[in-house]
Amino acid sequence: MPRRTLDSLVTEVASELMGVDATTMKAVTARVLATLVEYFDVDFSYVRHTDRERRATILVAEWPPREDVPEPDPLEVVYFDKADSVFKALENATEPFLVTRDDADYQETIRRASGLPYVTSAAVPLLSRGESTGLLGFIKVGDRDWSTRELNVLKAIAALFAQLQARVVAEERLRYIALHDDLTGLANRRALLEHMEERLRAGSPGPVATFFLDLDRLKALNDFLGHTAGDNFIRSLSTRLRENLDPTDMIARLGGDEFVIVPVKPMDAVAAENEATRIQQLIGRRVTVGGESVSRGASVGVALGIPGETTVADVLRRADHALLSAKSGGGNGVAVFTDAMRAQFELQDDVELNLRGAVADGSLILHYQPEVDLRTGRIVALEALVRWLHPTRGLLPPGAFVTVAEATNLAGELGRWVIRSACAQFAEWRRRGLAADVVMRINVSPVQLVSLDFVERIEDMLRLFGIDGSSICLEITEHVVVQDLSRTQVTLRGLKRMGVQIAIDDFGTGYSSLSHLKALPVDAVKIDRGFVQRLGASADDLAIVKSIIGLAGSFGLGVVGEGVETPVAARTLVGLGCYRAQGFLIARPMPAEQAEVHLAEGRIPLDLDLPRPDRSMPTR
Repeated sequence: MPRRTLDSLVTEVASELMGVDATTMKAVTARVLATLVEYFDVDFSYVRHTDRERRATILVAEWPPREDVPEPDPLEVVYFDKADSVFKALENATEPFLVTRDDADYQETIRRASGLPYVTSAAVPLLSRGESTGLLGFIKVGDRDWSTRELNVLKAIAALFAQLQARVVAEERLRYIALHDDLTGLANRRALLEHMEERLRAGSPGPVATFFLDLDRLKALNDFLGHTAGDNFIRSLSTRLRENLDPTDMIARLGGDEFVIVPVKPMDAVAAENEATRIQQLIGRRVTVGGESVSRGASVGVALGIPGETTVADVLRRADHALLSAKSGGGNGVAVFTDAMRAQFELQDDVELNLRGAVADGSLILHYQPEVDLRTGRIVALEALVRWLHPTRGLLPPGAFVTVAEATNLAGELGRWVIRSACAQFAEWRRRGLAADVVMRINVSPVQLVSLDFVERIEDMLRLFGIDGSSICLEITEHVVVQDLSRTQVTLRGLKRMGVQIAIDDFGTGYSSLSHLKALPVDAVKIDRGFVQRLGASADDLAIVKSIIGLAGSFGLGVVGEGVETPVAARTLVGLGCYRAQGFLIARPMPAEQAEVHLAEGRIPLDLDLPRPDRSMPTR
């Protein structure tokens, strides 16, 4: 077999690293190092990353793996101020650093540590924006001369590792944001649900206690001392919980003054009630905020889950029901979910009782939210959003009943109604000469996407209403992509054969990797509204949005900004090259009759104070 050329080696390494994410980085890096060790005829190779805050260099991968590594591994984290002369010199190096047999201090260190007479080495910095972020290193027992050509190739390979490191850091930042509360750094609802799914898996130790906490009269504190003081109070309580509970306990903030705690230790009802009382007393201690010493009571609802028998939704709903019971006595109480509560809980509220009939009795309606080109206001798409005209509660948004639909196996039926109704309305608009250049966007639930006949149903619907597939865009959540990639691939390929467009909704919250995007026939991504809403106020969100837009562009995907509520968010998106957006700043979801007026006009006037649009630029 012919020996690789240096150029082909760089290409091979680039190909290996292309689809790597945080979970595969170490294994793939070790595999690449094995290739480099063989090619350059050296004895050892490594990749290390630099932690600037700790002033330390951290081992990512090595080849070959060392045998009998002590615990702790002295090479895993090396602090520059305590390192040998070579590592010290590499802290801020920007050019390859060579060590020969003439470096006496270093060779003496090697002799003491390994007994080897001398080694030669090459260390190539991983550079990002001119700053060293790590090292790619090679060690040879004996002499090894490195040519200029070889060192240039190693610099190119080090650049690939630096790009990989930056990408993984960005992905991990996205994952952190997706799983943590902004204010406190505690876990958020998504992280809580994932944790509870694991805890309630069959075979896990149980019972699993869940504490639903609600602070009493926090609004009064906000009104008296201001919301900043209220936020500081929440942070102080969060810190107190972390310091006084087991480090492995799940502590999540659901927003506002609501928290959920899931202890790692299995507990029966008595032990759980005692622990809930201890937590309640812990929260009740005074906190100094805004120059005032204040305290708030807490109501705690307790529920137990049995692994393999109880679902996450059941446990949380029972804990919430118990919380309502604890608050009903005036607050600052603890209540454990009981059989008496179960009887009340099983009655269900009228939402669940009436939902099944709503799918068939005409009380479901669709509203439509326009998506526009921010530069011109031209309507480019409409998103169909279901509403329920409840007999006693009025017009309910999907958040009030979609979860109930999923919990009662009505999601599929509800989804089919939405698709049929949206297509019927779209076809009617088209028949009347409206929406000729507009795409209809329809959300698809996970239940629908994994249905074996889903593609066939969509095909029947398009044929029934005479709609071409390219006029329809089905939106799936990023979480579904990550959850069942193989099944999603099969379904989406079937849809693409009909020309149906596919968009990933809420992008940025489910930490999809490059490999996911490469593997799916996706046309566009919609940036999650949580990131867009904070544009202009959060540098982190700006960096994330910029990264998502760049990622979409590199794959030739369209990109849409969701949740545009301020002119600064709209201007920021345009400045980053994202021209398509929807949100309350542009238009709220509206009935078909109102949407029809906008379709007839073809555009929605926007006053964003943008530079004059370049008509030659394509709409991404």
